[in-house]
Amino acid sequence: MHKKIALLGTAAVVAVTAIAPASAQFREALDISRQTARAGAQSQQRIEQLDQQTTELLTEYRAALKQLDLLQRFNASQRAEIENQLEQIAGLQQDIANVEGLERAVVPLIGDMLEQLKLIVAADIPFLSTERQRRLERLEAVMADPTQTAASRYRLIIEAYQIENEYGRTIQAYDGTVDDNGTELTVEFLRIGRIALIYKSADDSILRIYNKKTREFEDLDKSFLDDVRLGLRMAKEQTPPGLLEVPVTAPKPAIEAVSDTSGE
Repeated sequence: MHKKIALLGTAAVVAVTAIAPASAQFREALDISRQTARAGAQSQQRIEQLDQQTTELLTEYRAALKQLDLLQRFNASQRAEIENQLEQIAGLQQDIANVEGLERAVVPLIGDMLEQLKLIVAADIPFLSTERQRRLERLEAVMADPTQTAASRYRLIIEAYQIENEYGRTIQAYDGTVDDNGTELTVEFLRIGRIALIYKSADDSILRIYNKKTREFEDLDKSFLDDVRLGLRMAKEQTPPGLLEVPVTAPKPAIEAVSDTSGE
């Protein structure tokens, strides 16, 4: 009996001795497992962070690609616009060169037109003489002004021609003065186009018409007085247009008329 108890005690001691190293190994294994789990969690967290960063970078990359595409398209449109502007500049430069050549040709032409206009006015019946002479003087001043462009000179000379051309197809009444044997007489003029220039005194005692051949006013038969009165009313728009009977001479070209005048 005592032997059995002794043996059991010995076995218990052996068992306790055997369990102690196993328990230490278990704790060590448990610690390693815990460390591994923590490391795994940290790794997973790092992976998730990297995945989020990768997603963000991919989004930024795609946005950058889209922006790059837009910039490339914009640059292409800008290049096309620049090329178009360069073509326009080349065209403008060519136009400028043409204008400079045209200006060199136009300036003498304008001078010739002004001289011809002077001849027309000189050969014409003497209506609105002061006004027309001042217009010619203004044109001469413009032609001599170096600050005036060829375009502005051409425009003014064309306007003057248009005004002179308008005289040929209009009827006009205006007041003026004439020298009547050394006395200044206020009269009323009637211009019928360029074919007749007549004036009469306020009391109708004087009625005269311009003679293009003699370049003088001469008495007009009083039988034309009623027609002259009618013409004055028509010119003032006091009565509707109608037919007038006035004596006229056959017109002559301006150059020929001036030559005839020079030879007299």
